Amino acid sequence: MLIEFQVENFRSFKDRQTFSMVAGQFPEHVDSNTFEPPLQGFGRLLRAAAIYGPNAGGKTNLLLAVKFMKDFVIESASTTSGNTPFSPFKLNSACTKQPSEFQITFAQGTTRYEYGFALGPERVEKEWLVEYVRSGSRTRGRTLFNRKWNRKTKKVEFKYGSYLKGQPAVWRDATRPDALFLSTAIQLNSTQLRPVYDWFQKRLVVIAGEVQLNKSLTLELLDQPGGKERVLPFLKEADLGIADFQVKREPIPHGGVIVGKGEPMLTPPKSGTAPTIVTVTISHKGDSKTPVGFDFSEESSGTQILFKTAGAWLNVLSRGEVLLFDEIDTNMHPTLLRFLIGRFQSSKANLNNAQLICSTHNTSILDRNLFRRDQIWFMEKQSNGSSRLYPLTDFSPRNDEAFERAYMKGRYGAQPVLTDAAD
Repeated sequence: MLIEFQVENFRSFKDRQTFSMVAGQFPEHVDSNTFEPPLQGFGRLLRAAAIYGPNAGGKTNLLLAVKFMKDFVIESASTTSGNTPFSPFKLNSACTKQPSEFQITFAQGTTRYEYGFALGPERVEKEWLVEYVRSGSRTRGRTLFNRKWNRKTKKVEFKYGSYLKGQPAVWRDATRPDALFLSTAIQLNSTQLRPVYDWFQKRLVVIAGEVQLNKSLTLELLDQPGGKERVLPFLKEADLGIADFQVKREPIPHGGVIVGKGEPMLTPPKSGTAPTIVTVTISHKGDSKTPVGFDFSEESSGTQILFKTAGAWLNVLSRGEVLLFDEIDTNMHPTLLRFLIGRFQSSKANLNNAQLICSTHNTSILDRNLFRRDQIWFMEKQSNGSSRLYPLTDFSPRNDEAFERAYMKGRYGAQPVLTDAAD
C-alpha cells in the first residue's frame, strides 16, 4: 500500500514535490473510495487518485520518478557502470551539482516503512530506512540503517539500529558507491530487509514510458483452472455486450502468439512446446436468443484492449498491487475508464486493497460522483521550467462543486498555455 512519495531535483522537478494517498477528513465515498490499512493508529488510505495537467507539465515525470526508484532498488547491486543514472533538473546550474532525492512511505503487511536515498552523478550520497512497528498500544519508528557520504572526509558513514539483524558490516563492505545498501543486503540474503525489497519488486507496478501492461497475462490466466470464470465476468461487467468467448490454440513451428488477425500478443512459448497461434471469438447477444460470434479483429479497439489486458488488471486487483498508469485514457473510452476505476473503488472487486494512480486528460471522469476531493491532483509547469504538483484540496472545494467545470474554467490552474502562431 502506497502512503506517500516525495521527489526532488529529478528531471522537471526542482523543488521537493509530495504526493499522498492518505485520505482526508471528507464524508463522501468513505466506504468505497477509501480503506483502513492494517496499521495501528493510522488513518484511511485512498484506493485511487487522478493527476491532471497539460502536456509537458510533468505528469509523466512523476510516474517515471517512482519507476526510477523501483528500478534502482532492484538493479543497482547487480549493475556495474561506475556512474549512477543521475538525472537532475537541468535548467538550474546549481541543481546539476546537487543530488536527486527520493523518499517513499508504504505498508507491507502490518508494518509501515519509510525508505529513501539521495543520488549524485558518481555515488549514493544518502540512504535510510525507518520501520514503524507496534509496541504495546503504541506505534513507534525505529531507524534500521542510515548511510551518508561525508563530503569533507570523503568517507561513507554508516549507522545501524540495534534492531537490524544479520551482518550489516559485511553488507556495508560489499556495497559499491553507485549501489544501494538495501539492494546489496538482499543479494547477501538479508531476510529482515526482504519485505522492503519485495514490495518494490512485486507490489509496485509503473506503466510509463515504453512499459505497457503485460498482455500475455490474459492467456496465462485462461490456461489456469477457473481462469475463464474470472475473465468473462470482468468483461461482462464492462458493459460491452459480451455473452461469451472462445479461445482456440493451434501450434505452429515458428513465430509468436497472435490473437485473431490483429496485433500479436507476444507470449513466448513454454519450455519444450511449440509457439501457438491463438484465435479468439467473442459472442454477443443480438435480436435472436442465440449469441453470435465475431472474430477478434471485428471487435472495437476498446474491446480488444480490454480483453488483452484483462489478465493484468485482474492480477493487480487480486495481488493488492499499487499500479501507476500514465495517460490511462489513451485509446480507452470514458465508460471503460470509469469501469476500471470503479473496480478499484469496489470493496467486493478489490478485496486486497490494490491502488490505482493515473495521469489523464479525460475531464469527463473529473466527477464528484466518481472521485472524492482528496483524490484529484494537478501538475503544472512554472515560469522557471520546473513542475509543481498540488492537490485539489488546496482550493478548499465544496462537496457539491462541479470539478470538471471549474477545471475547464481555469480555477485550478494546470491548463495548457496556448499562443498565437503569428506572434
